[in-house]
Amino acid sequence: MDSGRVREKQRNYWSKVIAEQEASGQKARPFCRERGIGEYSFYKWRRRLHRPDSVEFALLEPKPAVATVVDSALELVLGNGERLRIANGVDAATLRLVLDVVRS
Repeated sequence: MDSGRVREKQRNYWSKVIAEQEASGQKARPFCRERGIGEYSFYKWRRRLHRPDSVEFALLEPKPAVATVVDSALELVLGNGERLRIANGVDAATLRLVLDVVRS
């Protein structure tokens, strides 16, 4: 049996024992004595299981990337290094006019 399953079995066992003790209303020492449970182990596991800063992991599955809206559909880099960004939805006549100006 791998160590992960062993730890999980121990965790389950001690969770039940600690829940029993809490439900009984009995103090830990007499509860452990009556059941033949080592006090040191009981307190160690109680501390471990009640630790608020314990770390738990979850399997995350990546979702497909959502297409981002791009500000411009086309970007022209002119010879002098300037950039001309042409937005989505620009009409053909305006694009022709801009290109004519850039070419001249």
